[in-house]
Amino acid sequence: MARRLSCFYFLLATAISASELKAVITRLEAKYRSPHTLQAAFLERYTENGRPVRVEAGTVYFRRPGKMRWEYESPEKNLFLVDGKTAWFYVPADHTVTRVPAKESSDWRTPLALLAGEMKISRVCGDVRFAEREAPESSSNAMLYCQLRGADSKRSARDPSNREQKLSEAGEAVYFEVVRASGDLSRVLVKDAGGVTIEFRFSNWLSDPPVNDSLFRFAVPPGVAIVNGELPPGQNAVKP
Repeated sequence: MARRLSCFYFLLATAISASELKAVITRLEAKYRSPHTLQAAFLERYTENGRPVRVEAGTVYFRRPGKMRWEYESPEKNLFLVDGKTAWFYVPADHTVTRVPAKESSDWRTPLALLAGEMKISRVCGDVRFAEREAPESSSNAMLYCQLRGADSKRSARDPSNREQKLSEAGEAVYFEVVRASGDLSRVLVKDAGGVTIEFRFSNWLSDPPVNDSLFRFAVPPGVAIVNGELPPGQNAVKP
């Protein structure tokens, strides 16, 4: 009898957890699906093997389909812009702009692509669950673990248990911190191969702010050299 009750409560808890997870995902997708343009303040932290390398802040804009503009304001001004076809990284102090076709991006699976396209987590994540190894910073938030599509899928298929631990130890993990009540995205952690972690914190989300289409086009300033090639380390984590 005790064993049956134990199984019953386990199944009940599993069902409740699955229901809560679905509710959080639904709120997150609904929050960002309708607006054509999004705006937020962001803080970006870039670390290697736990060692802080860079902290930057500014304002980001997302516009469907496939456009984004990252205006870095500190510690120095620079611009990362994707116009739908080309990704541009402009450093005014260097008088150069790096240009690379967006379709040749080295990481098209980044979760931030959701905000500039169809807001559907399943397009990026093959598996989503409540995180176990990363806790939300606020008790009112939920931390979701996303297994990127195609990331070590064969190993996960062989042993589906403890999938989050296996992938995070391999340096392949993505986490979303979501405000449970509203669906607001407050933080994203991208753990890449080689011990690289990029953290994005978002605040002051605005839906459909009055911004012109020209904001998502890059006009090369006079005297600025165009360099064709790879983007600087860390910038490839935000390509759609």
